[in-house]
Amino acid sequence: MAAIMTTRDKPWLFRTYAGHSTAAQSNTLFRTNLSKGQTGLSVAFDLPTQTGYDCDHVLARGEVGKVGVPVSHIGDMRTLFDQIPLATMNTSMTINATAAWLLALYVAVAEEQGAARASLSGTTQNDIIKEYLSRGTYVFPPAPSMRLITDTIAFSTKELPKWNPMNVCSYHLQEAGATPVQELSYALATAIAVLDNVKASGAVAQKDFPEVFGHISFFVNAGIRFVTELCKMRAFTELWDEIGRERYGITDEKHRRFRYGVQVNSLGLTEQQPENNVYRILLEMLAVVLSKNARARAVQLPAWNEALGLPRPWDQQWSLRMQQVVAYETDLLEYGDIFEGSTEITRKVDALKDEARAELAKVLSMGGSSEEVIAYMKRQLVESNTARLHAIESGETRIIGVNAFTTTEPSPLSAGTDAIMTVKDDVEFAQIDQLKAWRAARDAKAVQAALAELASAAKDGSNIMEPSIACAKAGVTTGEWGGCLREIFGEYRAPTGVALTMRADGGEQLADLRTRVKRLAERMGETPRFLVGKPGLDGHSNGAEQIAVRAADTGLEVIYDGIRVTPEQLVKTVQERQVHILGLSILSGSHVPLIRDVMQRLRAAGLSIPVVAGGIIPQDDINVLKQLGVAAVYTPKDFDMNRIMDDLVTLIEKRAGEAAA
Repeated sequence: MAAIMTTRDKPWLFRTYAGHSTAAQSNTLFRTNLSKGQTGLSVAFDLPTQTGYDCDHVLARGEVGKVGVPVSHIGDMRTLFDQIPLATMNTSMTINATAAWLLALYVAVAEEQGAARASLSGTTQNDIIKEYLSRGTYVFPPAPSMRLITDTIAFSTKELPKWNPMNVCSYHLQEAGATPVQELSYALATAIAVLDNVKASGAVAQKDFPEVFGHISFFVNAGIRFVTELCKMRAFTELWDEIGRERYGITDEKHRRFRYGVQVNSLGLTEQQPENNVYRILLEMLAVVLSKNARARAVQLPAWNEALGLPRPWDQQWSLRMQQVVAYETDLLEYGDIFEGSTEITRKVDALKDEARAELAKVLSMGGSSEEVIAYMKRQLVESNTARLHAIESGETRIIGVNAFTTTEPSPLSAGTDAIMTVKDDVEFAQIDQLKAWRAARDAKAVQAALAELASAAKDGSNIMEPSIACAKAGVTTGEWGGCLREIFGEYRAPTGVALTMRADGGEQLADLRTRVKRLAERMGETPRFLVGKPGLDGHSNGAEQIAVRAADTGLEVIYDGIRVTPEQLVKTVQERQVHILGLSILSGSHVPLIRDVMQRLRAAGLSIPVVAGGIIPQDDINVLKQLGVAAVYTPKDFDMNRIMDDLVTLIEKRAGEAAA
């Protein structure tokens, strides 16, 4: 019997989000993953690179190579893409505040390889609004930040026709607690703000504007609520088409197509029974590939053990194989949209669209990208995240292995000393030595001339891209590029969105805590003060925000100044505000060196207060922190906020009792 030939759609791009330690080690990881069938690259940069600092800057201490690859200059970029032909590679770079600089380095290295600019394909995330709202790697104020995005869009439209210069990232909005409606409306509001800014700038000819619209891509999140997430993606595609037609008059359907990549929900990965994360990741991926009319163009999956620490190459391979099994072994790509005509799906999609339109209209009426609307959206996200956590605490939202079915056998997958990767401190020292050697060997006059041209362009409003490429070729460093623009544009501190007030209700357990805090305040003669600090460059502030909100709800006086605070500043605040307990939140893997620095400075200043810490902290590091004098350490498994508050109040009570004695 003759075989029936079936036409199959091409699969989406297979990616893993990768990069750590050094450019050389990351290059090895890239080439290994490509050899295993990965079809595109998704580059993770370390925090100094993302925030425009050199690795020897005081704020880079402990952060080099931890959450991504350090790229200090064009030499690192050459090494990162060694033996990888950029003319044929599709590269996604998760970079925002310094997107123009990393794109300039990429173009410069591609030209060294002999690749034509027109051949380069890929994406720079370049979404600064979500950085203000959720991820925290912003540098400049909103206006100059939007100007930099416009510059990259105008440059790419002319020089890089295959490149997506801006990738609206709703992924981190969901990580910060966004509901599906908020994810839809805030992401679309961001895209509209950018497009309106490009139109108003006159940087792109009107005839080329459809190309601009067509090269706005999206990077979304897919959570565990499978049907809702699938409908959210269908709503995204329909709303984007509607915006293209009605707001911008885009007539070509191809330009109006909603093009997106996805990483499924890292927020939902659990430290408890982490093997269950494999099923979560698969179900979340299906939400963005099953529906052909709203299928992702690129998918990258987290590893099952990312709630424990940095995944190993084998862990990333497992996630890659998951994609390949669905794409190549199933018959998914042989059919049209299997949800077309479903009354239940249509009903849910229409409801999401109606709610998203209403919230989008509210945001746009406030100014799109103004500081007022950024503050509004941040407050809404903090409130949504508070509600999400409360539902987990109360058991309304059940998470297997966390607050339901918690009895378990020991997992052989996460046993042993090599269950996760760690980045050693000597990576930072070696990177600093290499940076010093780079500075000594380059042409200093050429560097100064290139920086002068960059400063001139920044001041007179010229496009920043060609001067940035010239800086890359002259050997300018990431910190020098960032420092030059900081002097001209200034720096920015985004609103925290945190309301440090006591709610009217709170339940029996919170009432008990409030009573204890009130009695403690009477005994001490003042309200106990709790400083919530985020040392280093880590911008993942969701946990710190929720701890601050709950602590204020118990009656503690909470001091929280947001992200990016040095150990020196924290200790100064402890001293000046006479803080009674200090909480440190670090999710970048730099907890040991940064907390060691804080503890040493506290002792040197003669300050003796309880210190607690939270983050993605392996057990071995928990032991190290306890040896440094940290009183308690909290990791993602500690979801009961009231229990954490009980611990904090107990620590203050104990210290107050010791002081009285």
